[in-house]
Amino acid sequence: MDLASATNGNGNGFVPNTRERLVKSVPQPAIHRLSDAEFFATDEHGTAKPSVRVLRDHFFREGRLTEEHALYIVEHATKLLSQEPNMVEVQGPVTICGDIHGQYYDLMKLFDVGGPLTDNSYLFLGDYVDRGCFGIECLLYLYTLKLWFPHKFTLLRGNHECRHLTEYFTFKRECLHKYSLRVYEACCQSFLALPVAALVDGRFFCVHGGLSPELFQLSDIINLNRFTEPGSRGLLCDLLWSDPIVNFGHEDEHGVPKGTTFLHNQTRGCSFYYTYEAACQFLERNGLLGIVRGHEAQDAGYVMHRKTPTKKFPSVITIFSAPNYLDVYHNRAAILKYANKNITIRQYNASPHPYWLPNFQNAFTWSLPFVGTKITEMLLAILAICSEEELEDTDSEDEKEKEKPDADGDSEMRNARTLGLSTPEDIARRRQEIKNKIIAVGRMQRVFQLLREEAESASELVDAEVGEAGPGLGLGPSALGVQRQVRQNIHNFEDARRSDMLNERLPSLPPSPSPSSVPSTPGSIPPIPVPSPLIPSLSMRIPGRDPTEGLNMEYLIRQTLEDSGAGEDVERLADRIAFRGGGTRVTRPAGLKRHGTV
Repeated sequence: MDLASATNGNGNGFVPNTRERLVKSVPQPAIHRLSDAEFFATDEHGTAKPSVRVLRDHFFREGRLTEEHALYIVEHATKLLSQEPNMVEVQGPVTICGDIHGQYYDLMKLFDVGGPLTDNSYLFLGDYVDRGCFGIECLLYLYTLKLWFPHKFTLLRGNHECRHLTEYFTFKRECLHKYSLRVYEACCQSFLALPVAALVDGRFFCVHGGLSPELFQLSDIINLNRFTEPGSRGLLCDLLWSDPIVNFGHEDEHGVPKGTTFLHNQTRGCSFYYTYEAACQFLERNGLLGIVRGHEAQDAGYVMHRKTPTKKFPSVITIFSAPNYLDVYHNRAAILKYANKNITIRQYNASPHPYWLPNFQNAFTWSLPFVGTKITEMLLAILAICSEEELEDTDSEDEKEKEKPDADGDSEMRNARTLGLSTPEDIARRRQEIKNKIIAVGRMQRVFQLLREEAESASELVDAEVGEAGPGLGLGPSALGVQRQVRQNIHNFEDARRSDMLNERLPSLPPSPSPSSVPSTPGSIPPIPVPSPLIPSLSMRIPGRDPTEGLNMEYLIRQTLEDSGAGEDVERLADRIAFRGGGTRVTRPAGLKRHGTV
């Protein structure tokens, strides 16, 4: 066969050029780091700042910055944000945007829908990072816009802008993969500087989560110390984590006593649900028209809750700006445009984006479980090379051997002496060693099977029934959180939200050590315990795994080898080879019969 035929199945003689991109319609990723000349641009005052246009295009082509340039953006943005008050006053017209969650390409669509800055400004309600694969690009680009247009861009803090959640979900791993621990630590410092609320035209209270029992007057926010990690309770926690209660505005129809204002938020595992009555009281006390918040995925990208009895305006409006959240929610995104005392909702759909393998793995690492599965399958196939018919034939030959006179009187002992064995105990021990080796191969096969299933099924979503199974870490695929065809089973928004419910909770993690108390190497980060059986995937961890890795082969091997079983098929094969009785002969195995080949 000639080269043309080998490389082109249709036989037209075309030989592809391996030095060029075969699919030229897909642009080549940007593989170079920007130089200072490319990175910086000069404003009208002669001040050098990161170029918005260059960064937008560079990130769109999956380009990265040098560590120095990334730190420059984050540190200068931190300094600027630190000078802002806890609650920023914003004048209209303004475009209010909800959660972004690392969906950079949808962020670009958001700006196309939102419009230019000539007669507009932007207010973001937080959650720029985690869950998506482009959180650092979203953060760096938004910080760059903040540096250029400090009064046109207001960036609030979301519940994911903290060390607690970024270690638990994807952002820390993303920073370590694309940049360094220094960049991640700088980002965490910048999160502390983000304001926690905004007041639009003195009429709309804008926040990521919502209200708090500790929030009576707006001055309570002004006096808050925001330069800290949020805890599991308190005003800062509630501003970032609270939600309107289910059936908001119709609580009395669902058993909530009249006059109730706050209830424990069971979905989040922290903070509160606030009722319609709590929202109306807060608005009346502070002379406000409505509350605008994010924090919750919405099928249409937004929801307007029940109107207030006095102003006849929605008491709470939720905005969510991440379309097709996690690539499975099938939701639309929305932004809220406020201008001339009018509110307009603009919706948009998801944009195509480059694909990342789970846990930011490269193709070689991701393929190892597949290769390992085939290797162990081959080892077991070699061990089981004799068919049942051949074993029966061998047993018949062994019976004939027994009928023949034996000079030593014991054919088994004769074979044992050939192997250097002298007693029946030595023979039993030898057989057990053989069985143990075969079982070890079988266990390794199970390890690679589990790794392969995780690689194929890696998803942040898990059926609600799995969450009730308890914290056991068995070695079955379900116990390790491997859910086959999870994505295929999600057909609509409600399916996705129900499957993602566990990931909405505040993770119960111990306090992280201060940056100065831990070595500045990624490998020194302590493991992060998880309180329930969650998906070991793009954003989840299970106990005992290194926090910088998702599919940890060492962990699975250790757990598998500690298991006493190896599967019925492997056990049967081991017994068949190692314990075939006195008929075992140390002779050259017979050739394979034709029907026994594959």
